[in-house]
Amino acid sequence: MMNVLACYNIKGGVGKTAAAVNLSCLAAREGFRTLVWDLDPQGAASYYFRIKPKVRKGGKGLVDGKRTLDEVIKGTDYDNLDLVPADFSYRNLDLMLEGKKKPVGRLRKLLKPLGDEYDYVFFDCPPSISLVSENVFVAANALLVPTIPTTLSLRTLDQIIAFCREQGYGNLQVLPFVSMVDRRKNLHREIVDELSQSFATALHSQIPYASDIEQMGVRRAAVVSYAAQSQSARAFEALWAEVKRHLGVEGSGDL
Repeated sequence: MMNVLACYNIKGGVGKTAAAVNLSCLAAREGFRTLVWDLDPQGAASYYFRIKPKVRKGGKGLVDGKRTLDEVIKGTDYDNLDLVPADFSYRNLDLMLEGKKKPVGRLRKLLKPLGDEYDYVFFDCPPSISLVSENVFVAANALLVPTIPTTLSLRTLDQIIAFCREQGYGNLQVLPFVSMVDRRKNLHREIVDELSQSFATALHSQIPYASDIEQMGVRRAAVVSYAAQSQSARAFEALWAEVKRHLGVEGSGDL
């Protein structure tokens, strides 16, 4: 069974790409066949994986059915891990989806032929609520929502959960977790406690605000690869173990 996980938030700069890259690398390292789909036109995940953010015929080719996902998938430097690169045309993906029959089911339809090819698919999502977002909600088994420790971020999380409920996506698992945490700050500790108390599905793992995560852009690699013994890598490992428990997945893939 293919599990589809979306690293998503309305807010930008909260650690979505770092989570998508590191969790997908951990899944692949365990032997799970893993695919990352970089849906953000900025192409940060594609950059980290050292792959040009370009899809032949762009997003329109995929939406119109002129290209299939398996035609645009690229291999990465990591065993068991592939990537659907970003493309700058994704900035207009909402417009491409408008007017299509069943527009919110397009991403799921594109993924369906790959159901036997991958154990996990990770979406790295742009920060918005849009037709693209609703496609993600339909295709995903769970939303992994990195939430920075601020009051406004908790408000944003409320908005995401309310939108899913109001639009009929109430069965979608919403799994928030805190990222960019500095435990030396009182406010950060208070927000972490509030998140765990206010949201029943909140994950307990905390991703720290750390220089080795910031180094991803310089090294163009996952923290769990170049700093495998660091506090940050251990935090992503704990987060991945927790996500698997919520999905009811035990153990590893075929190593």
